[in-house]
Amino acid sequence: MMEIAYVCEWEKRPKSNHCPSIPLVCAWSCRNLIAFTTDLKNEEDDKDLSHMIHVIDTDHPWDVNSINSGHNEVISCLEWDQSGSRLLSADGDGQIKCWGMTEHLVNSWECTQSSSVDGDPIVALSWLHNGVKLALHVEKSGSTNFGEKFSRVKFSPSLTLFGGKPMEGWLAVTVSGLVTVSLLKPNGTLLTASESLCRLRGRVALADIAFTGGGNIVVAATDGSSSSPVQFYKVCVSVVNEKCRIDTELLPSLFMRCTTDPVRRDKYPAVTHLKFLTRENSEQVLLCASSQMGSIVECWSLRKEGLPVNNIFQHRSPVVGEKQPMILKWRILSATNDLDRVSAVALPKLPISISNTDLKVASDTKFFPGLGLALAFHDGSIQILHRLSLHTMGVFYGSSGSSQRVGEEPAIKRQRAGGPTLHFKALQFSWTSLALVGVDNHGKLHMIRVSPSMGQMLDMNTLLRHLLFLLEYCMVTGYDWWDVLLHAQPSMVHNLLEKLHEEYMRQNQALQQVLSTRIVAVKASLCKLSSATAARACDFHAKLLLIAISSTLKSLLRPHVLNTPDKSPGDRLSEICAKNTDTDIDKVMINLKTEEFVLDGPPLQSLQQLIQWVGDFVLYLLANLPNQGSIVRPGFGFLRDGASLGMLREMLVMIRIWGLLKPGCLPIYTATSDNQDSMFLLFRLLTKLWLCSRDESHPQDPDETLIDECCLLPSQLLVPSMDWLPINDGVITKVQSKHPLRLQFGKPYTLPGVNPNAQVEVFRSPASQRMDHLRCLHLGISPTEDSKACTRCGCVTMLRSPNKTNAMRQWEQRWIKNCLCGGLWRRIPSTLT
Repeated sequence: MMEIAYVCEWEKRPKSNHCPSIPLVCAWSCRNLIAFTTDLKNEEDDKDLSHMIHVIDTDHPWDVNSINSGHNEVISCLEWDQSGSRLLSADGDGQIKCWGMTEHLVNSWECTQSSSVDGDPIVALSWLHNGVKLALHVEKSGSTNFGEKFSRVKFSPSLTLFGGKPMEGWLAVTVSGLVTVSLLKPNGTLLTASESLCRLRGRVALADIAFTGGGNIVVAATDGSSSSPVQFYKVCVSVVNEKCRIDTELLPSLFMRCTTDPVRRDKYPAVTHLKFLTRENSEQVLLCASSQMGSIVECWSLRKEGLPVNNIFQHRSPVVGEKQPMILKWRILSATNDLDRVSAVALPKLPISISNTDLKVASDTKFFPGLGLALAFHDGSIQILHRLSLHTMGVFYGSSGSSQRVGEEPAIKRQRAGGPTLHFKALQFSWTSLALVGVDNHGKLHMIRVSPSMGQMLDMNTLLRHLLFLLEYCMVTGYDWWDVLLHAQPSMVHNLLEKLHEEYMRQNQALQQVLSTRIVAVKASLCKLSSATAARACDFHAKLLLIAISSTLKSLLRPHVLNTPDKSPGDRLSEICAKNTDTDIDKVMINLKTEEFVLDGPPLQSLQQLIQWVGDFVLYLLANLPNQGSIVRPGFGFLRDGASLGMLREMLVMIRIWGLLKPGCLPIYTATSDNQDSMFLLFRLLTKLWLCSRDESHPQDPDETLIDECCLLPSQLLVPSMDWLPINDGVITKVQSKHPLRLQFGKPYTLPGVNPNAQVEVFRSPASQRMDHLRCLHLGISPTEDSKACTRCGCVTMLRSPNKTNAMRQWEQRWIKNCLCGGLWRRIPSTLT
């Protein structure tokens, strides 16, 4: 149920600085970025790496960006924000730093803000809650409505600005019992304040932070001794007269069960892990107490109980409406037996409800992601325990790389190798709980798949339904779905595509519009997993570009007079083109108000490369129509896609009008005849093809006459070779074989003996011109410009814009933060472009 997907290590292994007390930290963002630290020193220059933060994206783990953090002490906390694009780091000297991407590149970071509590080590750190909470309803996974499967929960932000907008900031707890808050004001300055957790300040060895639906913050703290109480505090943050104010209040505390058990009273003297089960649930907490030999884990829940009344008052007549007084009290839910020594704990981030009813539903539906928490042990193994009952759901034997289901006989008692045992010092779940990342005591980073079935035997339909459910969850939330793809085998791709499309088409029109580009991006990344569907990935990427170009060109249109009807010129263009089925482009153009299409010359000329791509794409589709009876050729997906063909038809009409104003903006074709009206010919053939597929419920095959005319196209016009898809150099297409990959930081990976271009060499020659995929410009065979590539789809584009006009800047603003598919950007050297 658990297996290694890949292991990434340093090329020249640094030596350990032999400080086992130094904790490692690891954080996994919702955009699939991983930040981690090590406790190593480099052998060559004796450089201490423990003050450095390493950031990778999960699909290119070798491309590590090591940030010289400027922390003078060991980094104790790393926390991503809710958008997954900013990172907090804190150290043993009380320094807190906020890191942001430079130019929105995942391998380029800069410190944007910092705060400090001088000399007071930070033991817990969190961003303030932004009030957004989504619930995932497993019992409604069969529903056709996304709104029922994933619902917004009423949850108040930790602090609000005028109008209810959440205020950004962070909160930290120090070892001396201080709570410090830093608020990011709209003008970019920081507002900071510190307050003692309680009047009698004491040492805080471990702490954790959670949030309540009412906007309060709850802090759990312990001095590290299992015989001392675990204290809980309510923290309220407010801004009064432009100053930050912190109010604290003591909440009910608890003593660990193991300290009251005569057998275990002195067996586990230290509390080593303290965590709320989820950040949005302050009423359930996980505690781990340890000794040098072993550990024990307890799960506690805060309950409201009736306060018993003294016998003196039992017989008095009750007052009408009087209720029994209630009190909040911690009750133990479950506890493990004696375990090996725990080295790290990971809690799931999937927001499933964990009431008894929901647990029964999970058992009935066999949907297990999010139900288990992970414990790493000093012998190198990992156990997945049920997050409430704490019974074992699965075991992973670290160094052997094998897993075992509960109830199976262990393979001959595993021999432990001599020397220090490799074990995980930091462990984190992905956002769908289908993967674990761990950093071991040798500085290696391990990516581990966690089966959705948690070791249970599931039929293929159930497994597909669970993966589909999580893909839908990622679509709705905007989280990256890379960890879901880890479990999608090539044989599943076709079924997942079909079912995902069916579910999407059942949603209301407004939601379909919101998710329109996101579902195309999900389909594209699924298609890359199988060689049989690789060509369809090309189609989906072309569709993303087509949608973006269409909306950009239409946004340039302005109504001729201000008192126009509700519909914009772009909407009127779509409506007229949909009604007018004429194959003559000039007759369609007559029905439009051409004054709405009047633009100045410079914007039109600067858009020529986008207009050229549209013209080339139409020609490519029509010229390849006779050969596209097979699904393995790119462009096949457009044959029955009436919406996309209609979009192309609208743009040809728009371009025709602009060509009358500025002939230089027209697409350039190489024709065999001087008097050939290329756009007129292409529009006529495109309209015939569109008429066959505009009724999606009853599509028709193109007639023989249309196919014959398309066969003649290559003899009339020079058909361009479309640069379809960049080389996908991520690991996701290489980990489907179930054999773990061994990678090295700083060294790009290719499968031995396999051409890295194998999947796309059908569509282009490896020595062909490189393309700026989003500006539609040729960069040459060996580009000299610095470029950036998408971490998800691999699209390449120049880092610096060569354009000066507003029209092209408007186009480039669409993908300055993210690729058109929603993926993040990473800088690539010019030699690798």
